[in-house]
Amino acid sequence: MSTIAENIAGIRAQMAEAAKKAGRDPSEILLCAATKMNDAERVKEAVAAGVDCCGENRVQEFLDKRESYSPAEVHFIGGLQTNKVKYIIDKVSMIHSVDSVHLAEEISRRAGQHGLDMDILAEINIGGEETKGGITPESAAEFCAQIGELPHIRLRGLMTIPPPGCGEDTFEAMQRLFGDLRADKAVNRNGSFDTLSMGMSGDYETAVKHGSTIVRIGSGLFGYRKYL
Repeated sequence: MSTIAENIAGIRAQMAEAAKKAGRDPSEILLCAATKMNDAERVKEAVAAGVDCCGENRVQEFLDKRESYSPAEVHFIGGLQTNKVKYIIDKVSMIHSVDSVHLAEEISRRAGQHGLDMDILAEINIGGEETKGGITPESAAEFCAQIGELPHIRLRGLMTIPPPGCGEDTFEAMQRLFGDLRADKAVNRNGSFDTLSMGMSGDYETAVKHGSTIVRIGSGLFGYRKYL
């Protein structure tokens, strides 16, 4: 079996190749290790092997493993309930899954209490799947403009989870949406709208081809996960 370090090296090499084919600089794409259902020791192993960003899906799991992420930064990449914001607001560097004004307002409020500005991404349901969170592409401009006015948050861009087995046109649609919003002055007020979090273990090369700046890799890095 491949070690975590070997998996990281292989993924980085494939990311770099995909970026070069797309005429992109590989250094502009962040590998975020999706650590859900991997214990603290495996997380430490990934960080020791050079992962500098970990993504966690569940608040309690993040809190239980908090010491294992250092010195990597931590992004919260799962669905987030408003009543859980207070537990992570001063402990993560980015929240990927903002899909309601109510959630954005709570992040803004809690960040203000801690005297910080939180980087966030608006989650887009690009496949229109009923089982997934996220806002529709059609409402994205209005939504982003609205939450971008809130204090103590920085709207950095978009996040999405394309449907399994979807065609490349889905990634193209997400790339177009990101480009359109980045060019929209009502959304990109201060030039900070620069992040597209798209791509997981099965599709990250396609995501890189279509402009992703963060890929979230779980099973491709750790192997298939087992519940803690």
